[in-house]
Amino acid sequence: MNKLTLKVILLRKAEPQDDVSGARHDSARSEFDGQPGRGGRDGTTTTAANEISVDFDQTQEAYKSKDSLELLRSLVVFKLCSYDFLVDKNKEVNGRTKLLGQKAFNQFMKMTFYGQFVAGEDHMAIRPLIQKNQAFGVGSVLDYSVEEDISQEEAEQKEMDSCVSAAEKESIGKREKKYKAHKQFGDRRGGVTGARTYFYANEAKCDQHMETFIKCIKASGGSSMDGFSAVKMTALGRPQFLLQFSEVLVKWRRFFTFLASQQGKDGMEALEQRLELKQLQESLTKLGAEGDFSGWFSGRKEECSGTIDVLDWNSLIDDRTKISDLLVVPNVELGKLEPLLETFTVEEERQMKRMLQRMDVLVKHANENGVRLMVDAEQTYFQPAISRLTLEMQRIYNREKPVIFNTYQCYLKEAFDNVTMDVELSRREGWHFAAKLVRGAYMYQERERAEEIGYEDPINPDYESTNRMYHRCLDYVLDEIALSGNANVMVASHNEDTVKHTLRRMNELGLVPTDNKVYFGQLLGMCDQISFPLGQAGFPVYKYVPYGPVNEVMPYLSRRAQENRGFMRGAQKERDLLWQELKRRLASGELLYRPAY
Repeated sequence: MNKLTLKVILLRKAEPQDDVSGARHDSARSEFDGQPGRGGRDGTTTTAANEISVDFDQTQEAYKSKDSLELLRSLVVFKLCSYDFLVDKNKEVNGRTKLLGQKAFNQFMKMTFYGQFVAGEDHMAIRPLIQKNQAFGVGSVLDYSVEEDISQEEAEQKEMDSCVSAAEKESIGKREKKYKAHKQFGDRRGGVTGARTYFYANEAKCDQHMETFIKCIKASGGSSMDGFSAVKMTALGRPQFLLQFSEVLVKWRRFFTFLASQQGKDGMEALEQRLELKQLQESLTKLGAEGDFSGWFSGRKEECSGTIDVLDWNSLIDDRTKISDLLVVPNVELGKLEPLLETFTVEEERQMKRMLQRMDVLVKHANENGVRLMVDAEQTYFQPAISRLTLEMQRIYNREKPVIFNTYQCYLKEAFDNVTMDVELSRREGWHFAAKLVRGAYMYQERERAEEIGYEDPINPDYESTNRMYHRCLDYVLDEIALSGNANVMVASHNEDTVKHTLRRMNELGLVPTDNKVYFGQLLGMCDQISFPLGQAGFPVYKYVPYGPVNEVMPYLSRRAQENRGFMRGAQKERDLLWQELKRRLASGELLYRPAY
């Protein structure tokens, strides 16, 4: 049987992919060089050759892109977000406000929450804001933020219907409980503040989501020279495949760790563990396995060294011809691979394939439009599959430049292992590693689910350990950028200490903004005192820019209010800086200041 990789399964066309944008992304930021505020304007100082220090306390520079009414709106919205009764009862408040009429309601929202956190209703309406931000050195990650506003009962039913296959209904006891759907956690919106949620309806709906993402990609390409667009894998297909494939990947990894412990190599970093093939066969034979396990690696380069590491081990999963053939796990007792489930229907096989086809279409459109694609992270029971499928796309499309960015959630205990393994794979295979580092959006939900269903909590024990994990992952990627120049990272954080840590490490490693390898990202309407000084200092910085009709982005705005409630309690500095700038303008006669660009 021919050994075909996931690259073939993704149904990639044989012809080479042209870079329609006509330019590589590593020089894409050059158009900012002559723009206002670029290249070390006020608020930045050069401390040594190629070293830049950014002052996040100079309000005049931080808010030079805002008129005074926009500053006042920010203050009002942030203050409202700090009132628990308004946030908790936001649906009831919105309902009463709608009594004024739809037109008046829309106008009220655009003057307050919508105007603060959403760029506009469609790709034409958002252009002025994108162009203004770009003039002040801040790019955009476009994110169409429309969601279905469905009840908890509807969400739970959709999740159960889409996550349980016909084969699973017939199998007993083979699936792990973490990777099975549970009705009490079927509504994946619960306890989540900062992420969109998609529920599977049918294949036609997934095609609609794909078309929406394509429009977003084209809008991003038409609005700026170096934009990003965000996508979610759960929008593109039936989530049952993500659950099943995640379970397979975790079981393969766990099996490798078990074998490493048999050879006295437990407790080591993931990439430091190497299995001796001869000992591997002996260990499995002692466990009662029948068959030649070393035969799994026949014809591979690993035979020359006589050892394999976790990346070699993971590559075994590539060698499957059908997508359902990917869903196999090692059986130690029988000494062979066996399917996770006994049978798959023809339609289930097609649904799995369509998900991958849709993702492939999106990446090709991103490549053609000169846009970089960010695949958002999701829950841990989906994430191994999402990361693996994203990585397979990177192996195809990141050969010449970073087109696809994977997202790493640093509140996970396994975050550092995931980052280091993917960096190492990119080294071996010669493609551009590209990552977005976040702390994570699903902590409360993940912890509650793990405790109630009964599996290990995947989240770091406290905030400080997550901070350490974030900086550890970030330092590793920054070191790789300095060493090879073949990695890219977006520091997606509102934490000023993390941003300062990044700047300090960049100075130590001699990395400069014009390298266009290190990006910064914050949400629209939040932390302008970080975003704009960075942009005016010449650093590639981006706002996540949600857009969509007022009524259809209300679920997003509701979560933004929830997130800001906690955020604003701990971030008095932003409100203080806004007040400081308003008072400065009043004292200097600049209250009617209008941004010039």
